[in-house]
Amino acid sequence: MSVQAQPPSPLPRGICFFLTGLSGSGKSTIASSLREAVERSQSRAVTLLDGDVVRTHLSKELGFSRADRDTNIARIAFVAAEVVKHGGIVISAAIAPYDEARLRARELISAHGKFVLVHLSTPLSVCEGRDVKGLYARARRGEIAHFTGVSDIYEIPSISELVIDTATTSVADAVAQLMAHISKDQA
Repeated sequence: MSVQAQPPSPLPRGICFFLTGLSGSGKSTIASSLREAVERSQSRAVTLLDGDVVRTHLSKELGFSRADRDTNIARIAFVAAEVVKHGGIVISAAIAPYDEARLRARELISAHGKFVLVHLSTPLSVCEGRDVKGLYARARRGEIAHFTGVSDIYEIPSISELVIDTATTSVADAVAQLMAHISKDQA
């Protein structure tokens, strides 16, 4: 009597939510809430790549020049693509100020699954008002070089699946919009 092995069931399509916006736009807050919502509703692995954490553990030696920022985003994209390739869900929350680096991340990750760029378009004045670390004030005094929104540019994404202004959209509403992408992808 022979036993035939069952072929492995196909992996679900991986997805990367790539949250980008100014410091204080709500990236980390939304990313954390989204992770909790995904973990409650999905049985798939969820990986959170928060910009501050990545800089501490994966990009510690990098500064904030354009080249270093691009390298940081390339590293995030590589890790995200690996997770997506294996059917996981990735939530990336990084300023990612340059459109070219975001487009390269889109290309790399999209080769393995779904890429959803979420531009948190929160106005600079709102972001500065939320700045508990005092980074904007330090940048305005010239103490921090290459600070996005003050002494360095933030390029508006040329392609965004979602644009959310957290000055007018609650965290719960933002998460609901993001969760709809998972539901739509599984339909």
